[in-house]
Amino acid sequence: MTDLDVVLRDLTADGEQLDRLVSGLTAEQWRLPTPAPGWTIHDQIAHLAFIYRLARLAAAEPETFTALAKSAEKNFNGAVNAALAEYTADSPETLLGKWRAERRDVVAALAAVPEGQVVPWLVNPLPPIILACAGIMEQFAHGQDIADTLGVTLERGASLAHLTVFAVLTKDFGYLSRGETPPTAEFRFEITGPSGELWAYGPENATERISGPAEDFCLLATRRRHRDDLEVTAEGAEADHWLDIAQCYRGPAGAGRVPGQFTAAAA
Repeated sequence: MTDLDVVLRDLTADGEQLDRLVSGLTAEQWRLPTPAPGWTIHDQIAHLAFIYRLARLAAAEPETFTALAKSAEKNFNGAVNAALAEYTADSPETLLGKWRAERRDVVAALAAVPEGQVVPWLVNPLPPIILACAGIMEQFAHGQDIADTLGVTLERGASLAHLTVFAVLTKDFGYLSRGETPPTAEFRFEITGPSGELWAYGPENATERISGPAEDFCLLATRRRHRDDLEVTAEGAEADHWLDIAQCYRGPAGAGRVPGQFTAAAA
C-alpha cells in the first residue's frame, strides 16, 4: 500500500463516518443552522460534494478543471456560490447521492494519477496525496460544524496525522489571508498523536514552537475552535501570534469561533 493509498483509505473512512451521521437526519435537521454563519447542514454537505467534484475534475479531467478555474478567476467566491446554488433545491436523499458519488469518484481519480505526476489546482498544481490531504481537511472542518450542530462527537483517528502534516505545510495561509508577511523564522511543531506518539516538524533548536494534542491542533488550524479552548501552546512571539491566525485553507479566514462557544453549551 502506497502513502497515497493510506491517505485515500483514511479519507474514505472519515467520509463514511460523516455519512452515517447525516443519513439518519430528518428534513428539518438538514435545515438546521451550523456554527458557520449562514450555513445549514445541507450547505455543509453541498460544499463537500462540490469540492470533491472539483478535485475529481482536476485529477481525471484536468483540461475541464483548468477551463472552469480560469472562468472563475475574476470572482472565485461568486463562482463557488453559483456552483453551490446548484444543490439548493436538492432533497437530502438527492444530495446524499451526489456526495456519495463524488466521494467514490474522487478517490478513484486520485488513485489513478500516474506516479510522480501533479494535478492542477486553484493556486498551484499539487501532488495527488496533498490534494487528498486537503480533502481530509475539508471533511474534518465541515464535519465538525455538523457534529457541533447536532451535539455529537466524531471519532478522530488515523486521518489526524495527514491533516497535521497539511496544516504544517500550509502554515503561511493565515498570514497571506490577512495581507501579512510570513515570518522568516522557522517553527518547530511538536504534536502528540492519539496514541501518544510525537509528530515533530521543523528544526529542533527553533525558538518559535507550537505543541499540543493532534485533534486540538487540527481544530485550531481549521478554525473550528478558539485557541483559548484548546491545549495548543506556543513559545515565542511569532508562534503566539500564529495561534491567533492559524488556518490551513486558502481565502478569507471567516468568522472563526469565540472562547467558550462550545464548552458553555456543553455545560
